[in-house]
Amino acid sequence: MTERYPLAIIGGSGLYSMPGLENASEQNPDTPFGKISAPIVTGALEGHPIAFLARHGIGHRIAPTEVPYRANIYALKALGVERIISVSACGSLREELAPGHIVIPDNIYDNTRLRPRTFFNEGLVAHISAAEPFCADLSSQLETAAKAAGGVVHRGGAYITIEGPRFSTKAESNIFRAWGMSIIGMTASPEAFLAREAEICYAAMAHVTDYDVWRASEESVTVDMVIQTLNKNTALAQETIRIIARNFAPERECDCKDALAAALITHKDAISAAAREKLNLLVKKYL
Repeated sequence: MTERYPLAIIGGSGLYSMPGLENASEQNPDTPFGKISAPIVTGALEGHPIAFLARHGIGHRIAPTEVPYRANIYALKALGVERIISVSACGSLREELAPGHIVIPDNIYDNTRLRPRTFFNEGLVAHISAAEPFCADLSSQLETAAKAAGGVVHRGGAYITIEGPRFSTKAESNIFRAWGMSIIGMTASPEAFLAREAEICYAAMAHVTDYDVWRASEESVTVDMVIQTLNKNTALAQETIRIIARNFAPERECDCKDALAAALITHKDAISAAAREKLNLLVKKYL
């Protein structure tokens, strides 16, 4: 495959397609980590090549824990993706982050337990730096675009990722608030960390759909509540992505592109042939 797609969108709840793609086609690459969530739709948006992946599959059939995160990120890497914008739903843990607002978080607390979290095991070990898991440069571009699209945007805050698929209890929600978390969702981890291992910039456009269950004056969160808010924000998300594509700059000046440079710890002579073959796409420039 010669065509490369430097920008990718991973659509979560409420965003299952990207209208306006020219010369759209589907890519379904094989990966060493199994099948991807859905065929990756590629094409041109505002004159720039772009890839779109529906995280939860066609018809939203894949639960958060079951999303093949490693396969998805690996497949996007194979298509030449260098930047990922994740669009997802989230609950608010702060009064000022109201339903309908956009949050662009700058950190993650991983509260999941059942998901494979790394590409690097079984013969090749890497310890990726994750102090700042979101790309600050791409997050700034996302903030500018979302504001230009008319969104009420909040920059910064910690995103706690829970296992799901159930929503939180009131006790859990209040604990997360006491910990200083800003928003709550089910998909940022391990997606953001895998993107970093793949040396792909990653930023999140989190759509606030509800106040979780901590706010006494609010109804408990339901799927209908989430979908209603997401439907209102779908056009905003799509316009934001169009603005980003329109202003896309190919060169990256952040450190994401070299994230593995100081992370690989396994001695080169000790790396098995199987591990080299499996992870060649990610590590070939270092081995």
